[in-house]
Formats: sequence, structure tokens, C-alpha cells
Amino acid sequence: MKTADRTEQSGESVGMRVGRSRAMPLGTLAFVLGLVACIHLAIWALKNPATTALSVEDRLASVSYNRFEGSPSAGRTVPEARIRTDLKAIAGQAKAIRTYASTLGLERVPPIAAELGLDVTLGAWIGPDTARNEREIASALNLARHNPNVKRLVVGNETVFRHEHGAAGEHTAAELVQFIQRVKRESPVPVATAENWRIFIEHPELGNAVDQIFAHIIPYWEGVPKETAVDRSLEIYDQLQAAFPCKTIVVGEYGWPSAGRNFEQSMPRPIAQAVVLRDFVARATALGIDYNIIEAIDQPEKLFEGNVGPYWGILNAKLRPKFAWTGRLVDPDYWEAAGCAVLIGLLLSLSILLLPGATIGQVALLAGADHVIGDWCASVLGYWHAHYFLHGEVIAFGIGLPLMGLLAPILLSRVGELAVVAFGRAPERLLAISPPGRDAATPKVSIHVPAYREPPEMLLRTIDSVARLEYPNFECVVIINNTPDPAFWQPIEARCRELGPRFKFIRVENLQGFKAAALRLAMKETAPEAEIIGVIDADYVVDPRWLIDLVPAFADPEVGLIQAPQDHRDSDRSLIHAAMNAEYAGFFDIGMVERNEFNAIIVHGTMCLIRRTAMAAAGGWSSDTICEDSDLGLSIMELGWRAHYTNRRYGWGLLPQDYQAFRVQRARWASGSVQIVRKHWRKFLPGTSRLNHDQKREFLLGWLNWFVAETIAVGAALLNLIWVPFIALDKVAVPDVLLTFPIIAAFFVTLVHFACAYRMRVAVTYWQMLGAMIVFMSVQWTVASAAFKAALPASQSFFYRTRKGGGASHTTRIMTMPEMLLGTLLAAGAATIFAVNVYRHLEADLFATILLLQSLPFFSAVALVWLERLGDRKLKEVSPTPAAT
Repeated sequence: MKTADRTEQSGESVGMRVGRSRAMPLGTLAFVLGLVACIHLAIWALKNPATTALSVEDRLASVSYNRFEGSPSAGRTVPEARIRTDLKAIAGQAKAIRTYASTLGLERVPPIAAELGLDVTLGAWIGPDTARNEREIASALNLARHNPNVKRLVVGNETVFRHEHGAAGEHTAAELVQFIQRVKRESPVPVATAENWRIFIEHPELGNAVDQIFAHIIPYWEGVPKETAVDRSLEIYDQLQAAFPCKTIVVGEYGWPSAGRNFEQSMPRPIAQAVVLRDFVARATALGIDYNIIEAIDQPEKLFEGNVGPYWGILNAKLRPKFAWTGRLVDPDYWEAAGCAVLIGLLLSLSILLLPGATIGQVALLAGADHVIGDWCASVLGYWHAHYFLHGEVIAFGIGLPLMGLLAPILLSRVGELAVVAFGRAPERLLAISPPGRDAATPKVSIHVPAYREPPEMLLRTIDSVARLEYPNFECVVIINNTPDPAFWQPIEARCRELGPRFKFIRVENLQGFKAAALRLAMKETAPEAEIIGVIDADYVVDPRWLIDLVPAFADPEVGLIQAPQDHRDSDRSLIHAAMNAEYAGFFDIGMVERNEFNAIIVHGTMCLIRRTAMAAAGGWSSDTICEDSDLGLSIMELGWRAHYTNRRYGWGLLPQDYQAFRVQRARWASGSVQIVRKHWRKFLPGTSRLNHDQKREFLLGWLNWFVAETIAVGAALLNLIWVPFIALDKVAVPDVLLTFPIIAAFFVTLVHFACAYRMRVAVTYWQMLGAMIVFMSVQWTVASAAFKAALPASQSFFYRTRKGGGASHTTRIMTMPEMLLGTLLAAGAATIFAVNVYRHLEADLFATILLLQSLPFFSAVALVWLERLGDRKLKEVSPTPAAT
């Protein structure tokens, strides 16, 4: 960590100016924004899926037609009007149709198909319902006898396949052969059965029993990429021919879905569907292979195949062709989507105009992030246009889109801070430190030191450091409240008496109103002529030049407060304390420096100087929040006062005694922040305060990036845990990549933001940076739960003192049980999803990855607890044992 002298020598405190104000020429800004937009458009051009495939000039040999009325299990009759409308659309695409049943309204198909010149391969459904089986066979035979356009009967569809995959009540190969032989005796047309091609290889008796083999060869379910799909399918066809050389072999089902999840290497895409089908039909026709394409029309209600079920049709649900069978294959909506993505990116980029002094690199990175979000928005709109929203997707998008709406500004703000740190101009508003002139004014400063049951040796060191201040005109008010034990306060009283009249000692019992009440009492004892109030915590040792360096800035009558950073003198106590100190430093060297550029710092109490008149105008210290310092600072800025910040260290305190004390402190800050939001939100409405739009933005994004982001993260983890069993049991669709990939991207953006900002702004080692990252992650549950409780209408305020200094660590095993439980459940959920995802569905693997990433903050808390306990155990082992007497 940099000392005050090193910071001063490095020249990092560069001036007390208005902030970054050198505006980029408008022409340059327009050029950079236009260049980023052109690059975005070029990326869309490079990934354009437009391609070529073999052309199919004639109508298809046959397509599957298997309409449902409602869900497939509903058993409702398909209306005649719907069948007629469907077949009219199909007649323009195919010469024949294949049905899968001869009841439930589908018995009307043959006569309607005859009117439209369509031949029919008629199916008779064979399943566990014996009565329906009889109705199906009787109906199919009757239709074959009375409709010349019925060219063959297909008895059963994947009946044996379902039986061998555990479907209850389905029939064996031997039982299916009996059905086939029975139908053959009465059928006027050839009889076949339809099965997955492997079933015929494994059960040759099926092939021997039929007149024609209806083999389902669906390359998607083979898990092959589209580039090898047709070749693999023809290899399978040749294998069947070799196994049954005397049989007519028909490719009973051949298809590729246009959307849905992948199956191993098979990726459903609209263009992929068109390429695979066109190439197969053209090659099959040339080879004289009879085939049937699955299927004619998309069926949104077909959910038993997962989320690919609705997307096998060559016509969409509105009976419109999904692609052309000749010519170049293009996505008709592709360039519309590209234009939408670029336009959204450009509109979001207009916000860069509000940033003063942005550099070219900064503008380029911010605009790039805006265009990534524009790309995502266009993809969501395209998904909405091209997909049928199933019940699982409705739930996933209904929850996910609002979360994405909150995630976007969080990510943009982090990218914005990264752009400033990496490419922006150096901070211009840090308070400049210069030696005071000989005639410089020295207004009286009253330094207030509130204490509550603090170790006397620690507080004595603080008072002695105040006594060494080089500033000539100050007083010190030490107020000890609710500390009845004389051992805590008598040494302090004696030292104040020794140091003379400008050190005032106050002790009060039964004081209500938290730390703010003690500070109000100190104000009553403050000298009337004191113009500036200084506040330091009871554990802080201050630099002798604190006041003499910073008080001159109050010569500007608009300055209401000046804040110096916190730092700590005991970071070498343990690895955890070093990590804590590095985590604190990130806030003071990155976040506070950037907020200071917009006069929007967070006042954090200790090492703060406040103009007395500004404090009085803001109402003084308030007890209606447990973060009275931040509350007062915001109130002062709402009145239009100017605040300044220096990143030079002028005080060094003690870190929380242990990890549990750190958690308690962070929970108090989160609760207090929510209380501040509840108290001040009206001041962010137009015309209600003197906060400008930059200040409002910084405060809102600060809250959003901290307790809101942590609450969302915990909420998302809990929702995902609820989702896990449904995904594992394949009851609902896995959330789409559109909802999962942004979460993974956000995690890595946060990592890059953290690492880059730390390396460029914070003087810590790589190991300390890693420790800071772990500490930061570890309080996710702490912050989220505290913020959630504070947001409840009936929430009450409790002020917990942060234990500091030496001493044994308090056990935190019970305190981290929520983190241990959540982390374990998330990791177990990830392992379960990975294990059951035998076909490597991309969405499922991404979802499992998210579960693992979401477990890291919870495991970080557990790891810190065990690391701390290990350190305590080793400390006890090396401590000397008292000699026996």
C-alpha cells in the first residue's frame, strides 16, 4: 500500500479542478462512433449464414402430416377445416403425405388429400391402449379399401423403439410382427412398419415381416454436424440395403429442426435445416431413394421431444414456407436484424456525449459495449420472431429479461469505469496539496472522536496522534458513550486532562440513537468559533499534516466537505487481513477517485472534514440511518455544496478483528445504504435538490453496482436452484443461450474490470489483488441479505460495533452456514446437470457452468472462514505455554 509520502512524491494528487472537461471534437467523436458501428456491421456481414445448396426443382416425394388438436395426449379430434387448410398448403410442396394415425379426425385425410391430388401413406397407431389399437387397424383398412390414393399402410410408429426405451405398455418386436401379419392378410396395399433404423438391424424379423421397410434416418438424432449429415444418412441407407437386399427400403422420416437445442454436434438452425434437406432430397432423388420428410408443418404443441419438437416443419405454424428449395439460401430477416442491432448500439452510444473529456480509446470501448448490448437486443427480438414460446421458455424469459434489464446498466457502468481507468485521462479533480502561505487563514477545527467500549490503549494512541497535529488552531472532543466499565474510560479522561483545555472529555450512559447521537452531543460541546468539524474513528492514527494540508481548501466558500481515504496499519497480521486491506483500497483508489470527478463521493465518516454551516444546513447528524456519515454527506451535496477528495493517506486505523467482524461491518453498510435510498430517493426526482445529473447517475449506479447487484445475484442463484430439478428431469426447456451467456459474460467482465482497475490504480501485489477479489466475492450473501431485510417495510435499525485490534477470532462456522449450504447446492446442481446431459446440450452445459460460477462467492466465504481458523490453530501451536508452578 502506498504511504502518504510515496503518493505525494508520485504526483497523483493533481489538482482541485472542476473535473474532466476537455471535450473531444464532435467530428472525432462521430468518426469513432461511426467506425465502431461499421465494425459491428462488418461482423454481421462476416457471420451471415447465407449459403448455397443443391436445388430441388420438383415437389417433394412425401412429407409427414400429424396434426394435434391441443396437446398430443389430449385425444381431441382434429377439425376437418384445419385438415383441409393444411393439405392445401402442403399440396404446393409435396406429392404425398404420411400420417401416423387413422382416428381422431385424421381419417378425413385420405379423401381430402385425393381432392388435392395427394397420395397418402396411411398410418395406424399402435400403443398401450388395446381398444384404440383395434380402432386404428379397422379404420386404416377401411380407408385403404375405399381411397385409391392410399398407397401403403404403416402399422405402428417407433413402437419397438419406445418399448426398448422404457415406455410403459408398449409392444415388443414379436408382438408388433403379429399386428403386421394380421393387417397384411386384409390390406389391399403394401404394409410396412416404421422404426428407427437401428431397430431393423437389431430385429431383422421386423424387416422380414413387412412388404416395405420404413426406416427413420434422422441425422439430427445421430448427433452429426450438418456438414456430414447427408453422407452419414446415405451410409445408413446402404447399411440397411445390405441387411435387407430383397426389401423395398423407404427413408420413412428424414429431417432437421430449424430451432431448439443441439444434440451433440447437431445444431438446429434455419439455414442448416434448409441445407440438409435440400442436399438430401436432391441426392436421394438422383439415387432413386424413396423418402418422406419430417415434417410438413411446425407443431408448437409438440413438446415430448424437448424444445426441438415444434421446429421440424418445412412450413411454419402459419403455413408459410421456411426456406426456398432453389437458389441461394438466405435469412430474409438477417439484415433487418443486423440493422436493428447496429441502430440500438448507436442509440446507446449517444450517452457517451454526456461524458466530459472522453478519449478515443474510452469512446471506442464504451461504444463497443453498447453495440454488444444492441446485438443481444436484436437477438432477443429475432428469437421472439422465429420461435414459439413454450411454457418453460415463457417462465425463463419472464424472469430472465427483467434480470437482464438490470444486468445491462451494471455491466455498462463497470465497462465505463474500466474504460476510464485504462484509456481515460488522469483524474483532474483530486485535491491538490500545496504548502500554505505565510498569511493563510487557519479557521478553528473541532475534531470529534466518538468511542464505545474501545480498548483504552488503542484510543490513547489516537488521541496522542491528534495532539501531534501541526495545525495551530484546533480542539478535540472525545465522547465515550454507553461504556460503564471505568477501565475503558478513566485512562482516556486522564490523558485528555494531561493534554490541556483543547482536549475535551465527555462520557454519557444510556445514550440512544447510535453513533450519530454521540456526534450530536459532541457538537453541543464544540467551541462556538469552530468553523470546521473533523471526524475520526477511535482506532485512527492521523498524519501530523492532516489539517494543515486540507483545511486551506475551505477557503473556497462553496466547499462543504473534504474526505481523505481510510487505510490500515495492521494488514500484516494475517493473509486475510492483507486481503481485507487490499479490498478496502480498491474502493478508495478506484471508485472514490472516479466519483470525485463528478462531485459525488461517498462520505465515510473517519478522516472527514465538514464545514459547520454546511452540516447545520443539512440538519446535522441523523439517527434514522445506521450510516450517518454517508447520509449527512449526501444531504450536504443535495444542498449544492461542493465535496473534495484526496487519495493521499492521512490516517491509519485498524482492520476488523476477524472475518466475522468484517462481515458485520459490511452488513451494516449495506443496511445503511438501503436506508439512505429509502430516505433520499425523492431528492433524485427533477427539481427536488441541487444534485446535477452526473451526481445522480454516480449515486444510482453506485447503489446498483453494490447492494442491488449482490441481491440480484443471490436471487438468481436461488431461482436457478429451483430450476435445477426440472432441467435434470427434462421437464422444462433449459434457459436459452440468450439468457445464460450474458451471465457468464458478466462474470468475466467483472473479473477483467477488477484485475485491470486494481493493477492500474491500486498499489498491491498480485496475491493481494487475488485476495481482495475473494474477500469482495465472499460477502455477497451478507450484503444481499442485509439489503433485503433493510428494504422490508417493518425493518428495524441495529448498530453493531465493528470489533478491531488483536484477540482471538470469533467462530464463524454457524455464520457461514447459509453460504456453505448454497454453495454446496449450486455445485451439486451443476454436477447433476453435467452428469445427466449425456448428449451435451449446449444450453444445459452453460446452465451448469453458471451454477458453478454462482457457487464461487459462497465458497469464498467458507474458504476464508477455514483459512482463518487454520491460522488461529497455528497461532495457538506456536504460542508459549505457561510454565507450571
